Amino acid sequence: MKNAAPKAIAVTHVIEDVMRRERGRLLAGLIARLGDFQLAEDALQEASISALKLWGRAGVPHDPVAWLMKVGLNKGIDQVRARQREARNADDLADVLPDFARDDSPDAIPDERLRLIFTCCHPALEEKSRVALTLRSVCNLSTREIAAAFLDTEPAMGQRLSRAKAKLRSKGIGYSVPDPELWPDRLGTVLSTLYLIFTTGYLTEDAGPRDLCREGIFLSRLLHKLRPNEPEIEGALALMLLTEARRPARIDGDGASVPVDKQSPALWIGAHIREAQAVLASAMARRQPGPFQIKAAIADCHMMRPGPDWAQMSLLYGALWGFEPTPVVALNWAVVLAETGHVAIALQQLDSLERELDQFQPWHAARGHLLHKLGRNAEAADAYRHAILTAPTEASRRFLEVRLRNVAE
Repeated sequence: MKNAAPKAIAVTHVIEDVMRRERGRLLAGLIARLGDFQLAEDALQEASISALKLWGRAGVPHDPVAWLMKVGLNKGIDQVRARQREARNADDLADVLPDFARDDSPDAIPDERLRLIFTCCHPALEEKSRVALTLRSVCNLSTREIAAAFLDTEPAMGQRLSRAKAKLRSKGIGYSVPDPELWPDRLGTVLSTLYLIFTTGYLTEDAGPRDLCREGIFLSRLLHKLRPNEPEIEGALALMLLTEARRPARIDGDGASVPVDKQSPALWIGAHIREAQAVLASAMARRQPGPFQIKAAIADCHMMRPGPDWAQMSLLYGALWGFEPTPVVALNWAVVLAETGHVAIALQQLDSLERELDQFQPWHAARGHLLHKLGRNAEAADAYRHAILTAPTEASRRFLEVRLRNVAE
C-alpha cells in the first residue's frame, strides 16, 4: 500500500503524456472505426479511465497507444451493442459499424488525422464549425483555446461544437474519405484549419509533446504530396515554413518578442526558407493567385534584407483584401502602410476598426506603435498599457513593456 500512491501518480503522468501526444491519432482511428464523433470521444475517455485502473496494477503496456486504441474500440462497440440490443448478431453489427478497410490507392489519404480533417470539413457544417471541430477532435485543443482563436466566449464555442457533432450524427455523416473530385469543395477550409493548427502552436510558444507547429507542417507536406499541383496548398506550406524559419530568432535574451524586421537573419533556419521559396515560386508560376500564396509572399517580403519591402507588402495586402476583406487584414495592412510613411492615414484606418477589434489585443498594440510614430506619446502609452494587460504570451508582454518604457522616456 505504501507504494500505491507514487505508482498511481506515475501512471497518471504516462496517460496524460500519451493523450497530449497521440489523442488526435487515437480519436481519428476510433472515429474511423466507430463512425461517430461523440461515441469515439466517450470510448477514448472510458479507455483512459480503464488504463488508470489497470496499468496501476499490471504496469504500463509495451505499446500504450495500441492498448488505448484496442480498449477504446471495444468500449465503443459495447456502447453500440447497448444502444441496439434488438439487433445484436454479427451481421447486424457490421451494418452499424463502418467497414474500415485501408485504401492503398494513389488517391487515398494515408494519415488518419488528415482523413479526419476532411471529415470535419464536410460542407454540411458552416466553415467556423468545421475548423473548430477539427481543432477539438484532431489537435486536442480545449474549448477555451478554440474560443480564444476565434475571439469567442468559451460557452458559445462549447455550444457550437456540440451542435456540429449533433448535425453530423443526425445527417448520418460519419467518418468518410471524400472522393478526389470532392476535395476542392473542402480544400479551403482544410488549409485554413491546418494553418490555424500551426499558428495556435506558434503563438502559444507550444513545444514538446504537442508541437502543433510540427503537426501543421507535417500534414501540409502530406497534403502537398497528395495534390502536388494545387497552388494554394503550396502557398499554405510556404507560409508555415517561412514562419517556422524565424522561430529561433523571435525571442531575445531577455525573453521579449523580436519583430521580424529586427531579427537576426543568421538565426533563421535556412533550409526552411529555401524550401518555402521554391514551393512559393512553383505556386506563383501556375498563375492561380489565392490568399495563402499572397500571405506567403508577404512573409517573404517581410524577411528581405537589408530590410522589408514595405511598398510591395502594401500592394500584396491590397490583393489579399480582394480575397479576405476582414478587419484583421485591414489592421495588418494599416501597419504596413504606416511603414511606407503614411502614418496618419494608417492610424485613421486603425481607428475605423475600433468597433470590430476593440477586444483584439494586436489592435491596441498596433495603435500604440502608430501613435508613438506621430509623437502622441500619452495616447500611445495608454494603448500599450491596454495591450500589455491582454498580451497572449509572456514574450509579447515583455516586448510591449519595453515599448511602453521607450514612450515614457
